[in-house]
Amino acid sequence: MNDFIPEQELASRWERCKRLLHKFHPQAQGIFVFSRLNIYYFTGSFASGVFWLPLDGEPVLFCRRGEERAKIESPLHHIYSFTSYRDIETILNDMGGSLSTVVAAEMNGLSWALSNSLTKHLSTIQFVSADRILAMTRANKSTWERSILREAGSRHERCLTRLLPPLLHDGMSELEICHNISEVFYSEGHHGILRMEHYGEEAFLGHISVGDSANYPSVFNGPVGLRGIHPATPHMGSAEVQWTAGKPLTIDNGFTLAGYITDKTQVYWLGDKKKIPVNALEAHDFCVDLQHQIAELLKPGVPPSEIWNKCLAQVEHSQWKDGFMGYGKNKVSFVGHGIGLAIDEYPVLAKGFDVPLEEGMTIAVEPKIGIPGFGMVGVENTFEVTTGGGKSLTGEKLDIITV
Repeated sequence: MNDFIPEQELASRWERCKRLLHKFHPQAQGIFVFSRLNIYYFTGSFASGVFWLPLDGEPVLFCRRGEERAKIESPLHHIYSFTSYRDIETILNDMGGSLSTVVAAEMNGLSWALSNSLTKHLSTIQFVSADRILAMTRANKSTWERSILREAGSRHERCLTRLLPPLLHDGMSELEICHNISEVFYSEGHHGILRMEHYGEEAFLGHISVGDSANYPSVFNGPVGLRGIHPATPHMGSAEVQWTAGKPLTIDNGFTLAGYITDKTQVYWLGDKKKIPVNALEAHDFCVDLQHQIAELLKPGVPPSEIWNKCLAQVEHSQWKDGFMGYGKNKVSFVGHGIGLAIDEYPVLAKGFDVPLEEGMTIAVEPKIGIPGFGMVGVENTFEVTTGGGKSLTGEKLDIITV
């Protein structure tokens, strides 16, 4: 697998972004990008600084740190060091370019302090938000990106369905299970980091929840609860909670390869499958069926909000309304989310996301049901949007795995 992003791949991203800029902010003549993740997406280097993408002319990367590394990793022709935002106009003028009076900016990529500094040093410029444009640009994955995601999904599926089960046994704590997952994942090439974009959101390895831990109050914007290691680290699993007969084990985690992430949830049962409570099996089967229905709708032209509304209609006429997508205050108002360089990408299968899906988008679909006093059942797989419907990148094994 090539470590560096090809220049042609970057160029196609620039052009897609510029088309969206012209569509949503025709008065703006370029975009400023500040977050390291988006800088990487557009340059191929995880640099600290600013990326400038003009509608006309060549893009420029301004580095606070890492200029030498960026010149090794990125095919950009214009990479410069800078110390202050006031340097940007000077450098562009020296190149024979300039900034327009209206510029789109990645506002989610700046702290309040840095945004104040930006507007202070570039006071003659009117800034408009570029966040939606950047999210939509990244949502449509290229053939190059999808090849990485497919490989990540294949390894993810192998880890959770084939390599991990033989390592699980009675009496293991959630944290011990986490350690086993880490060893298996790293052996398969996992990069060890799960990135999130929404402010304040973090993830490490994923959620590992035994029994009713999956309904434990959560600060994470997802349906699966967990006790976590410590109040300061509410991630992975607890050393105090053990997996014993009669309890489900719910693993909801991501696998990262070459920066790209797949998301998958797998439920396990310790002992005879015949001893799984009937209502839990029925709830799980409901989720499996709902995922199949959602997959059929993952086609170009279908609005994500329409998929969400159809899910709600199904749930409304079922016995799973209270626990669907989280029990109690863990409930979330979506059934899937875009995924790629970050777990929480655009679009979301939720109300208000009315722009139709496009071929090449990748979406994690996760219908789940929390059962009080028992835990959580359900499925999650990462899908590729195609003209024939969603194609799972993380396998087709949807049953509860017995150990």
